[in-house]
Parts: sequence; structure tokens; C-alpha cells
Amino acid sequence: MRKLILMIAAILAMSTAVQAEDHVMAATKGSQIYKDGAPKTLSLSLKEAQDYAVKQNRTLKNASLAVQEAYAARWQTIASMLPQVDGTYSYSDYLGYSATLGMGGMPIEINMPNVGALGVTASVGLNGQAIVGVLLNNVAIDMKKIALEKSESELRSSILSSYVSVLALRSISNLLDSSLNNIEHLETITRNAVEAGAAEQTTADQIHVRVNTLKNSINVQKRNIELATNSLKVLLDVPAETELTLTESIDEVLSPERVLNLLGENFAVENNLNYQLLAKQVELAKRNVHMASWAYGPTIGVGYNYTNQQYYGEGGMRMTPPNVIQVSVKMPLWSSGKRAAGIVEKKIALEEAKNTLSETTDNLEIQYRQLCFNLSNAYETYLNEKENIEVTQRVFHSTTEKFKWGAASNLELTNASNDLISAQSTYVQAMLELINAQSELEEFLNK
Repeated sequence: MRKLILMIAAILAMSTAVQAEDHVMAATKGSQIYKDGAPKTLSLSLKEAQDYAVKQNRTLKNASLAVQEAYAARWQTIASMLPQVDGTYSYSDYLGYSATLGMGGMPIEINMPNVGALGVTASVGLNGQAIVGVLLNNVAIDMKKIALEKSESELRSSILSSYVSVLALRSISNLLDSSLNNIEHLETITRNAVEAGAAEQTTADQIHVRVNTLKNSINVQKRNIELATNSLKVLLDVPAETELTLTESIDEVLSPERVLNLLGENFAVENNLNYQLLAKQVELAKRNVHMASWAYGPTIGVGYNYTNQQYYGEGGMRMTPPNVIQVSVKMPLWSSGKRAAGIVEKKIALEEAKNTLSETTDNLEIQYRQLCFNLSNAYETYLNEKENIEVTQRVFHSTTEKFKWGAASNLELTNASNDLISAQSTYVQAMLELINAQSELEEFLNK
């Protein structure tokens, strides 16, 4: 059975290593590498970006190490209940001293030769608190694993928001570039009309102001894109010099099906990571009560001692037996109420943990309803703003065409341009609110 367990563990470890390697290879596919191992170029889909960040993130690495530390602490507790064996060797030189036994007329002089002693001691101690300590370590391991899963979920949500931010800003920048081309074309036509005497210079100047306004908006968007891209690089833990390519479009990431599926999910409070942590805290508090109660229990000890003395010289008396077995039972009798107070303290902590869990359970139900409302509202707003930007884009193009032929005034052109810029800004905000609402609900449902 032991060989079978070891074999299964080895297969699982190899499978995990292969999967992790596949994720890294997929994320760095076709990439060049710096001398320090960082990629020069990186092409990532959203899923690849999330997997890459999970692999590289140092905070998650520390959380994973914390799980390993918890396993090590548990083994220390278990090992303390297993046999402990110590070996000793000592050498004594009495510098020619001899002892005199007896008083009066017939004293006996005994030489004290040099002596070497080899000893081996084996002992086992067991009590109820040590056993409960192992159970406490198991709970601690579970809590570390949940904390690791929670950190990974939060990181994936952050990657999702950052990834979409970059895509949304790039989309708006492309729309502004298209609008700028139209306005610059109108400016050229108007200036030609001014030179021909068919239009006033004021009209050309006002259109030039529109051109500069759009250029400023485009520059702002470019700075925002750079900022969002750098934020994504920080989450991915790659150098600023890495050329980052996002392989998915905004329409591929913002999936209506995904939103509708989330809204149709049934909420199971047991799947929420915050609930799982609090439930483990209640379990931990129960174990602490048991441990405090075992302070009244006995401690059983078994020991074996082997001693071999070697005398170097004449004389010497072997007073130490070579083999000794000891069995002991230690029973606490009186502690002036210290143990009783310790149990009361742990019971109060248990009640506090239960109350916190109960309150959190009720709040999670309310929070779930609110997150569903937020996502539904954000989705409706996104659809409206998406339609609005399409309409304002058509109005702007129609107004520019009318302006070419004198069927629209400069004021109408200015208003259409302002409406387009405003609609684009509102559209970006709606996309970000939708993706934030989606990621919050996914994290809440542990999806």
C-alpha cells in the first residue's frame, strides 16, 4: 500500500509539472528571451495571460510556500510523537586520582581509571494535546490552500480587468483616428474653399480647433494605453521593455453568453472562498477547545537507555546498569484554575467564530443578489452605450458629408464631434464597469 501511494504521488507530481510547463510554453510561444530569462516579446490570449501571471507572480509563489510550510509544521508535530533516539559518547580522565573506602584500620584504596561511556537513549511521549495538534495542523493546511486559491482568483480577476482596459482603450483610439481623418479631410476642403472665396476664414479656423481637440483626445488615449499596458506588465511580472501583444479582441472577451450564464448560476455559499475560510476558523476554534481540555489528560512516556562503559586501566567499579527501561505516566492534579480558564477562553473564541460565520453567511446571500444586480445593470448599460456610439458615429459621418456640400453648419459639425468624443468616453467606462462586475461575480462564485 505504501508503494502504491508513493507511485500515485509521483504520477500526480509529474502531471502537475507537465501542465505548468505547457502553460509557460504556450504563453511564450514564438518569443525571444533576454539574457536574464525575461521574454522580449509576448503574445497572449486572456487565458494565457492569466495562466502566465499565476506562474510568475511572486505573491502566489509565497502563498504556495506557505502551504509547504504548513505541511512541514504538521510533520514536526507528528514526529514529536514518534520515537526519539539520541546517542552520546563521553570520556573521563581522573588524572591518577584514587578513592579510599573505609575508615579506621583497614581502608581500601580504589584506583579511578580513565573511562569512556557510550550511551543510546530512545523515548516516546504521547498525550492528547499532541494528537489534537496534528488535527490543528491539518486545518491550518486547508486554510493556507484556501488563501492560495483566493489569491489566485483575485489575480485572475485583476488580469481580466487590465487586459480589457488595454483592448478598450485601443478600440477607442482607433475610432478617434478614423474621426480625425474625416475632420482633417474637411479642413483641407474648407481651406481650399476659403482660398477660392467660397467660405469664410472663421469656418476654417473653427474646424482647425476641432482637429486639435481630436488630436489632444488621441494623445490622452495613447498615454492611457501605455499606462494600462504597463499595469498589465506589472501583473504579468515582465520587464517594461517586453513587447506585449494581446491576441484577443474586445468582442471575444466581452461574451454575452458568459454574462447570461453567470446570471443564471445558482449560489452555493459553500463554494465561496471567504465562507470556506471562516468555516475553517470555526473548525480551528473547536480544535483549540479540545486541545485546552486535554490539558487535564495524562502524558504517557516510554524510554529505553543503553550504556556501555569502557575502563582504561586497573580498577574501577561498574555502577551503571547497561540496559534500563522506563515507563511513566504524568497526571496533572492542580493548577489553581489555569486550565479551566484556558478552556473558557477557547470556548468564547469558538462562539465568536460561529457568530462571525453566521453573520457572514447572511451577508453573502445579500452580496450575491447585489452583484447579480450590478452585472445585469452593467450589461444593459454596455449594450445601450454600444448602440449609442454606433449611432453617434453614423451621425458624425452624416454631418461631415452634409458639411462638405453646405447642408450642415459649423455648429452642427462641432456638436456632432463633441457627441462622438463623449459617447466614446462613456462607452469605455461602460465596458470597464461590465468587466469589473463580471469579474467580481466570478470571484464571488469561485468560477
